[in-house]
Amino acid sequence: MTNPIVRFAPSPTGYLHVGNVRTALINWLFAKGQGGTFILRIDDTDLERSTAAYEQGIRDDLTWLGLSWGDTFKQSERFAQYDAAADKLRDMGLLYACYETAEELDRQRKLQRARGKPPIYNRAGLDLTDEEKAAYEAEGRKPHWRFKLSGERVVWNDLVRGEQAIETGSLSDPVLIRADGSYLYTLPSCVDDIDAGITHVVRGEDHVTNSGAQIEIFKALGGRAPEMAHTPLLVGADGASLSKRLGSLGMGELRKQGIEPLAICSLLAKLGTSDNVEIRESLDQLAEEFEFAKIGRAPARFDEADLKSLNAALTHTMSFEQAEARLAAIDPKAASETFWTLVRENCQTVEDAARFVPVAFGEITPVIEDEDRDFITAAAKLLPEGEMTADTWSDWTAALKAETGRKGKGLFMPLRKALTGMERGPSVGDMLVLMGRARALKRLG
Repeated sequence: MTNPIVRFAPSPTGYLHVGNVRTALINWLFAKGQGGTFILRIDDTDLERSTAAYEQGIRDDLTWLGLSWGDTFKQSERFAQYDAAADKLRDMGLLYACYETAEELDRQRKLQRARGKPPIYNRAGLDLTDEEKAAYEAEGRKPHWRFKLSGERVVWNDLVRGEQAIETGSLSDPVLIRADGSYLYTLPSCVDDIDAGITHVVRGEDHVTNSGAQIEIFKALGGRAPEMAHTPLLVGADGASLSKRLGSLGMGELRKQGIEPLAICSLLAKLGTSDNVEIRESLDQLAEEFEFAKIGRAPARFDEADLKSLNAALTHTMSFEQAEARLAAIDPKAASETFWTLVRENCQTVEDAARFVPVAFGEITPVIEDEDRDFITAAAKLLPEGEMTADTWSDWTAALKAETGRKGKGLFMPLRKALTGMERGPSVGDMLVLMGRARALKRLG
């Protein structure tokens, strides 16, 4: 595994979500940990659905996550290479024209099932004469092109699943080129992997059944099939598919929510592995800890509560320098190291600090229960003169205790609610220093 070359190959037909980010991350961590190269390949052969905006979004999200790439290219700029590969396979008799319509293929599969046979393509296209092909084309039919599988057993050692075998005789010959001339994923991917020198293909286990055909295509094109690792897919905390929720789990949405890149990477790197799910200090540490042997076979359960918990842990120790720009975006007065150090342990995200800005610097609605009004009036009279300092709170509450006889929660909670409008939060004594005497007196009524 010295100096592996891996690739992440998203289609720019949508934005990145936790599912495909996990694939990108595993590829990146493996390459980083082994001193290898991570390539970003943009799979934009679907020219109608691919957009420049989605492509830029993918690049921006990967950059935000810290997943830098060593090289990048777009499939839409390589059609000449795919055409040459297709011609080579035709010349070898391994890529053949088929003229069945979707309806005819569906009837064929139904008939095979009714006869107790596997519903695979019957290879009728291989027996067509030139005259029959011409007749189909005279009808206006255009051929789709299938790769002729060997029918043999394809075996490989999967880095996650162990030894795997696919009986290609049980598969339909895969369509590589549609009737409109456009390429499906398979052929361009194999051509690109050969040309880029990809040593390891790391992807979700939903691609396992494709691997037998792809390994045969690699060999037919004169390339060497990369090693493969098929990882279990992400599911929700309840074991259900995440497919209907992937929009809300996109990187753009999580970023809006104030989720930190390292929280996302720490969770996705450890889900479904034998390691504890905890915040790591950096991507480099995650790369040092990465091993395919740690990945289990069971589906990896993604729970947003875990992500929020990790994000809170990261926020609680975040330095002012890391948070400063985002605090300033909330309110210029919030861009204070004293303020951030005071409130961060009460925040799940940096943006949660906004809740405490009016408490420290603005206006709030004090909460004073009827049974506490006399106590709060006494508190206002005993508030020490002059600037609020680190000693003000202890001096003030000691005087209040002596005057009213209150102590514990009965002493502190009414003051907290009156001064902050909240039942819990940062230290009231420290907050008192930020809000100042005039603001405190106004809230005490």
